[in-house]
Amino acid sequence: MTPTPAASNYQYPADTEIWYSLKCAIASSSGFQSWQLERDAQLQGLRLDQQVQKYLRETLETLAY
Repeated sequence: MTPTPAASNYQYPADTEIWYSLKCAIASSSGFQSWQLERDAQLQGLRLDQQVQKYLRETLETLAY
């Protein structure tokens, strides 16, 4: 039986590779870099993973309006 995201925090190796590639692409984008500069103080101490997740969340919230 394949674990579901709700049932487990298990990550498949392919998922990890995809997230890494996606994170790198987003982090190198001009939109992300501008967003980082605007929120420099708010991002202190956050790992790149956390910053990208926050960026994606804020971007999606903006698009939802």
